[in-house]
Amino acid sequence: MNRQLLRPENPAFQPQWASEDVRLKFFKCVRWQLEETMDPIDCPFHYFCDSTYPGNYPPAVDMLVFLFIVASYITTLFIMAMDISRRGQACLGHSKRYLLPSGPISLPVILLALAKGYRIDTVFPLSSIGPAILQLVHISALTFNHGGANKDVKYAFFEASTISGILHASLYLDSVLLPYYTGFDALVSSTFSGECASCVCRKEVLVVGGMLVSYRGWSLTTFSVVGALCLRIICRLLGEKTGNIILVRPWLESVAWIFILKDCVYLATNSPPERSLLRVAAFGGIFVLICLHVIKWACTIITKSHSKWKK
Repeated sequence: MNRQLLRPENPAFQPQWASEDVRLKFFKCVRWQLEETMDPIDCPFHYFCDSTYPGNYPPAVDMLVFLFIVASYITTLFIMAMDISRRGQACLGHSKRYLLPSGPISLPVILLALAKGYRIDTVFPLSSIGPAILQLVHISALTFNHGGANKDVKYAFFEASTISGILHASLYLDSVLLPYYTGFDALVSSTFSGECASCVCRKEVLVVGGMLVSYRGWSLTTFSVVGALCLRIICRLLGEKTGNIILVRPWLESVAWIFILKDCVYLATNSPPERSLLRVAAFGGIFVLICLHVIKWACTIITKSHSKWKK
């Protein structure tokens, strides 16, 4: 997808797009109405927005969400670095679960932000950064396996609450993304009919979520992360009785990491060309966490190989 679609110098740019009110009308529309058309050749599908946007929250709300997400990211980055150096295990212990984005303190706050993310769109628009926030939760949940080696019902409850939070977060994120992506498709792939501010003519049906950006929060990535966490619970509670399940778990976790990396690259290059610098910074930060995980995995393999060689 062309990053320059919404810039005046692009041949596809239409002067009507320059109005911020028009952009807001398209990107925040939650109900597109199909009208009968009198021109089935040039305008086979005529749509207009049939919803009213209540307006953005004050910029202070955006700043609070921004500061919280930055703090969550720095915490995750620090703990991952400490785990790689082997120096953070003793001083952090089980308490680190409360500091992570997937923990029982941060995750409810993230859920609240995503649930209200439809109107968080001034300084820190969740329509652009929301996917990176969900990926941060995915990485946090996959990277840190809490609870030690003992069978523990509290561990199962903690992981189950994390799974529930991830599923809810993906649904809340889609409630923000789907109107945004639908409006972007309507704006880029249509022509204005002139009958109203949001009236457009299209050659094809306008589908929910549009056809230009395929990313969804409720996706194989989320399901693979949830599946990996479910297998962790089973392996922890059943112990030696798990059989082949314990062999499947590392494979599923690897698949989840591959999906996260794929989504990160895709979103960095194929998202709507709004807030480009902020989006690149967000997904660049996610890529750094993925690299740290790869380094940790490589160090673990080398350490195990070295121990076997000594024996």
